[in-house]
Amino acid sequence: QVQLVESGGGLVQAGGSLRLSCVASGNIASGNVMGWYRQAPGKQRELVASITSGGGTNYADSVKGRFTISRDNAKLTAYLQMNNLRPEDTAVYTCNLINTSWRNRSEFWGQGTQVTVSS
Repeated sequence: QVQLVESGGGLVQAGGSLRLSCVASGNIASGNVMGWYRQAPGKQRELVASITSGGGTNYADSVKGRFTISRDNAKLTAYLQMNNLRPEDTAVYTCNLINTSWRNRSEFWGQGTQVTVSS
C-alpha cells in the first residue's frame, strides 16, 4: 500500500500564505510524480502543480507566480507554498502520487485538506 498524509490547510485572509505538506509512504518507485489537485464546491477538480522525482515542475496558469511546489526526496515529502492567496483559491487540496516505473505503474490519492481564503 501507498499512503499520502496531508497537512497545512486552514483559514487565511486574502493576501496571506499557507504551506501544504504531503508525506508519502509505502511501495513508492524511485521514478514518480507528486502533485496537488484542488476542487471547490460546484467546480471540477483541477491540477494545481506537480513535480517529478527529478525536480521538473508544472503549474496551472492561475497559480503561476504565486504558488511553488517542491519536494524532499529523502523524506518523500512534497510541499506547496501558497502566497498571495485569493478567495478563488478556496478548495479542498488533495495530494497525488503516480509511480511512473514500468514495474509499478500506479496512482494514489490523499484524503484532502481544506484551504479557505476569506476576502
